[in-house]
Amino acid sequence: MNSIEVALAMLLAVVGSGYLVRMLPFSLPLPLVQIGLGAVIAGVFKHGVALNPEIFFLLFLPPLLFLDGWRIPKDGLMRDRGAILALALGLVVATVIGAGFLIHWLIPVMPLAVAFALAAIVSPTDPVAVSSITARVPIPKRLMHILEGESLLNDATGLVCFRFAVAAAVTGSFSLLSASLTFLWVALAGLGVGVLFTVAVSFAQRWLSRHFGQEAGSPILISLLIPFGAYLLAEQAHASGILAAVAAGITMSYVELSGRLLATTRVQRTAVWNTVQFALNGIMFVLLGEQLPASLQGAMESVAQSGHRNPWWLLVYALAINVGLALLRLAWVWISLRLNVLKAHHRGTPARRPHWRLLLATSLAGVRGAITLAGVMTLPLLLPDGTPFPARELAIFLATAVILLSLLAASIGLPPLLKGLELPPEPAVQREENLARRAAATAAIAAVEKTQHELLEKAPASDVDTYTSAATRVIALYQHWLDEDASSEDEARQLRKADMAERELRLAALQGQREAIFELARHHRVSDEVSRRLVREIDLQEARYR
Repeated sequence: MNSIEVALAMLLAVVGSGYLVRMLPFSLPLPLVQIGLGAVIAGVFKHGVALNPEIFFLLFLPPLLFLDGWRIPKDGLMRDRGAILALALGLVVATVIGAGFLIHWLIPVMPLAVAFALAAIVSPTDPVAVSSITARVPIPKRLMHILEGESLLNDATGLVCFRFAVAAAVTGSFSLLSASLTFLWVALAGLGVGVLFTVAVSFAQRWLSRHFGQEAGSPILISLLIPFGAYLLAEQAHASGILAAVAAGITMSYVELSGRLLATTRVQRTAVWNTVQFALNGIMFVLLGEQLPASLQGAMESVAQSGHRNPWWLLVYALAINVGLALLRLAWVWISLRLNVLKAHHRGTPARRPHWRLLLATSLAGVRGAITLAGVMTLPLLLPDGTPFPARELAIFLATAVILLSLLAASIGLPPLLKGLELPPEPAVQREENLARRAAATAAIAAVEKTQHELLEKAPASDVDTYTSAATRVIALYQHWLDEDASSEDEARQLRKADMAERELRLAALQGQREAIFELARHHRVSDEVSRRLVREIDLQEARYR
């Protein structure tokens, strides 16, 4: 019963954080508010929860990473694959080596293998925290795509490095060849499991639906279960469950292109996934806050392990590690961008030198999150000989401090850096949208004309004018998208203004319809069933215009 109460308290904290962040007189990122509420739950009300890393990974990571892979723009992922791989693979390895030696130099009593393990687990970034921080200051889309792509891949890289560092600390030995082969298997097998599992489930669902039919909610429930199935299968094969969940999400986005799902099911599924994403993201940061009191107490008790008695040295270590991580990231990003510019010049293509604010923003955007905390909690309690794992509590506290300080630095530094920042332009979104609308309008007109002919063949002569008039009105809804292609720039601009005005008028009309139906239902002039059905139709139309 206590577990249920804690879960309900965390959900309440997630809901309350959304209101609290708007009530505060100053701007504060939502993750920091949720962390603070989690610390209050654990420290003041004494209702914290012991974080089981394996359960945490299973419950939280598969659906969130699956959704990220599903929704991330694939064209941006492929276009910037060089920058993404450089951050997700090269930067992680550089961070493990550079930050590992830095931590060992700062805290000599921490064995080098443990220092590498700590450096590895603080290397993965958290795009959820970045997107929350930049909610009030829009981040350039291309930069956000790069950060999302980086975070999808660097989790697996960081966790694999972490496991090998822990194994080296426990056994006292390390094989580079074994680590490299294991990494290849973990990555490739994880990706393969995610792709094959999603394709197999989608094929089986389609076959069963075609032969036996299905309940309306089945596709939604199946989409919720796919990431867990891919994750568990990959873990059973000793591969990366994280990459399997990511690959499953990316594969799902291509499976969706078949367009066989009902429109209402897609709308309902989007609402369900948005709710799941909001709840899980919030609970992750609340859980992080709940671990703070215990980790702080453990670090205070183990501060003597660092060779100092003053607990303020903990803050010195945390700040030094954060500065080191930021400088490593800044140097890596600067070198990568300079190499890209040199390659572009070598190919003879124009390349613009990146703005210094872009370099700093990319560096500050390397925010650490809940994966870092969950990973560091998996450090073993004892060595094989029964002695305590060296500097375990100190490592947990430093990882937690890195998360908090990176969040604070990003929340303070990113808004002024991102304000007015422009990246090299992406492919013209408006041109692509116009192309898609014209193609869709052409197909719609053809479908209307075909259906009109079919109806006229079966209809009596008295209904010919009715069907013709109806078809003319429907075709007119799509015709202006084709006319816009041949119009001048000024005419196209006027048509867009007319569309915006029509949108506002339609939204006002829908609101009036909804209020009238609610009024009838309140006075019992229509039944609840009728009012719900009509209001749902209006809501779906409004969702289209919004």
